[in-house]
Parts: sequence; structure tokens; C-alpha cells
Amino acid sequence: MSHKPTITDSLQFPADSKVPRALFGIGAVGLIATIIGYFFDADQFFFSYIVSFSFFTGIALAALIMVMLHHITRSSWGVVFRRIAETFSANLWIWAIFILPIILGIHNLYHWSHPELLDYSSSEFDKIISGKSAYLNSTFFIIRQVIYFVIWGYLGYKLHKVSVEMDKTGDWGLTSLLRKVSAPGIPLFAITIAFASFDWLMSLDPHWFSTMFGVYFFSISFQAFWPVMILLVFYMQRKGILANTIRQVHIYDLGAWFFAFTVFYAYIAFSQFLLIYYANIPEETIWYFHRLEGGWEFIAFSLLIFRFAVPFLILLNREAKKNRTVLGGVSVLVLIIHFAEIYWIAMPALYDHGISFSWMDITAFLGLGGLFFGLFFHTFKKHSMVPKNDPKLDDCLSKSYHQ
Repeated sequence: MSHKPTITDSLQFPADSKVPRALFGIGAVGLIATIIGYFFDADQFFFSYIVSFSFFTGIALAALIMVMLHHITRSSWGVVFRRIAETFSANLWIWAIFILPIILGIHNLYHWSHPELLDYSSSEFDKIISGKSAYLNSTFFIIRQVIYFVIWGYLGYKLHKVSVEMDKTGDWGLTSLLRKVSAPGIPLFAITIAFASFDWLMSLDPHWFSTMFGVYFFSISFQAFWPVMILLVFYMQRKGILANTIRQVHIYDLGAWFFAFTVFYAYIAFSQFLLIYYANIPEETIWYFHRLEGGWEFIAFSLLIFRFAVPFLILLNREAKKNRTVLGGVSVLVLIIHFAEIYWIAMPALYDHGISFSWMDITAFLGLGGLFFGLFFHTFKKHSMVPKNDPKLDDCLSKSYHQ
């Protein structure tokens, strides 16, 4: 005789929790400090900002594609923590406001935005940038940012709204609507995240290009998404939240996905490097050349060791994926090196003579991070933390029940 799994936890995040307020406070202090830094070094302000913006926006976008893939494949394994990913992506329409500093700082960040580079009579005329001006121009750049966030904001908001509605009505027919939104959403996501990565990071070096950069940005963001999920679950369970709902087998699943996308990241990152290396075209190799000298090479080698080799060798072991101490430690390591990789991608465009760090790198990270997670918990506490009327929830819980 089979047993129908039951949920014994409260599915409502503590209403009196001060976590959102504390995070908003950290975010406000961090952003104010960074804005003060603007008046001392405007270029540093915008570069520090775009590194942290790319870090947190990438996490939200990875959450969005995880939700859509979950719906389109009718998966049951991750129902118990799908609401976490839904909440991250649901806030993308609000998070869109944080693209404004990048638009305002377009001339500080992007060399291609300077009009004299397109003027044939100017001594600074740049033939390569002029040839790319149909795409790399300020007006079209702004239009593209609007398009990206309209698409992402709609997808994230709609998927979260319908999922929450199913909590209230128990109408399983809504799963069909979730798939109908996700089906066109996946290719739209693939196109927009690729072009967004071109705009935000690749065009910082406008002479350089890589057709793999879009999937490269996706791979680093999606690998970093799983540690965020793991650490959030661990944090909540230490507070007694969902302690009996998200069980050991679900933690193992998170570890398995973390391992899988560690391998995927390494494959994509190495493939991009290898293609450029053996082609040996000066316009392409120069990007890596600048990032393998002047101290930047230490970050490059750290990526190989701490972003791939160490997580791969540790998580290769089945038991490591069940060990919360090990899994938590590797998650923290990868998130640190994820920030370092985005820094390594962006900052040589500002510091082409060697590695450099600024206090604004820290304050921008704390500022945007505090607001990012403050928004998450502010939304998360309003609804059930688990899609409680999802038709696949019993299957998800049964998996752990029989372990």
C-alpha cells in the first residue's frame, strides 16, 4: 500500500520577518556610497556598477529559463523549490529600473558611443567601429534594453502570476497556460540574453567579437544560479522553514544540476577560447591577450582551478552532493569566482595596463545585492513558498518519501 506524501511545514514565509527590511537597508547604504564615489571617479562608478548589475541580472535570467524549462518538460523533480526561481524572475519588470545608470553612463562605458569615431574628418575616426555603427549606436542600444526587459518582465511576471493563481484555485488546467507561455518564451529568452550579453559586456571592447559570447554568458550565469538556490534553501532550513518539505533527495538534485552546469560552463568557456586560439586572428586574440597579462592572468587561472577543477572533482562524488557542508562551501566558492569572472570580462576595458580594484566594486555589489534579495524576500513572503496545488507536487514529494 502506497503512502500519499503530506506537507507538515508552514508554507508561508514568516510575516514578521525583518529580512527584507534589512536587505533593503544594506542595498540603500551600498548604493548611496557608490553614488558618492561617482563624484570622485565617474568611469570607475559605471564599471563597478555594470559588473554587479550583470552578476545579479544573470541570476534572475537563469531563474527564468529554469522555470520555463520546468514547465515545458512537465518536470516534477523541482516543484518544491520552483517558487524560489519564479520569485526571482517575477521581479525582472521591477529590476528593469536598474538599467538606467548603464544608459546614463553609456559614454563612460562604451567607446563606440563617441560620435567622433564615426566622423571621417576626425583624427579619431575608427573604421571598425564605423562598420558596426548600424548596431552599435546609442539610440538602438536604448531601444534594445527596453525590448529585453519588456520580454523578460512579461515572462517572469506572467509565469509567477499564473502559478500563484493555481495555488488559490487549484485549477490544473492552468498548467497548459504555463506551457503555452514557456514554449515561445524559451527561444525569445535565448535570443535576448545573447544580445544583452553582447550589449552589456562584449561591446565594452568594440573591436572584439565572439559568436559564442551569448551562450558563454548564459553558461556562467546558469552555473551560478544553482549555488544561489542551494544557499537560499540552506538558509531557510536553518531557520526551520520548509525543513520537512525540501528533503535530502531534493538537495541532491540541486547538487547534481550544479555539477552538470559546471561541466557545461567549462565546455563553453574552453570552446570559445580554443576557437579563437587556433584561428589566431589578431582582432580576436587581443581580448584574451589583455586578460592574460598585467595581473589579470591570476584571475584567468583561478577560473580554471576554482570554477571548474575544484567543483568538478568535489561534486563528482555522489556523497558530496548530499553533504550540506561540502555543497555549501563549493557554492560560496563558485559565487565568489563568478563575480571575479565578470570582473575579469569587464574591467580590462577600463584598466588596460593591469589589474586594479576599487572600493566601489564592493559597495556596488552590496547595494545591488541588497536590493535584489530584498525584492526577492519582499515578494516571496506574500505567497505560498511552494506551488501547493501543482499537479506534480505529490510526485515530487513521493520521490523523497521513498528514499
